[in-house]
Amino acid sequence: MRLEFCHWLHTNRQLLPLILFTDEATFTCNGINNTRISHRWSHENPHGTVGKNFQRCFSINAWCGMIDDMLIGPVILDDHTTGQNYPDFLQNQLPKQLEDVPLATRIAMYFQHDGAPSYFTRHVMQHLNDSFPKRWIGRGSAINWPPRSPDLTPLDFCL
Repeated sequence: MRLEFCHWLHTNRQLLPLILFTDEATFTCNGINNTRISHRWSHENPHGTVGKNFQRCFSINAWCGMIDDMLIGPVILDDHTTGQNYPDFLQNQLPKQLEDVPLATRIAMYFQHDGAPSYFTRHVMQHLNDSFPKRWIGRGSAINWPPRSPDLTPLDFCL
């Protein structure tokens, strides 16, 4: 699926300036970020574990987008993204963030998000089908985002 998506991008290079790449991340006061993928590899202690701190002072969830050479956001979200609050973000906060994007770009824009479960709800997909007909990239779309492919978005390299 990764190769298919990369081939689609390669054959549709003219669309690259029209794709709004998006991502979000959670930041905590103690610097812990994405502890779900912490691994310890050791020959001396192959059964070693990585301690996790579940008591956090605070955390914030930030969303950001990039289209062509423009940075959209960041937007500090009230809570972790869920299937219930993500459609509200798409309908109410995203349009405000896109006000500085030229109208011609917004009309032809493709919207990308990854395969997170909160993005794969009926309400989210219906909104994206209405707002970006056949022009959104994600799980369940006509243009599938390959699973486990965070390295395909420029936000992971530039921001």
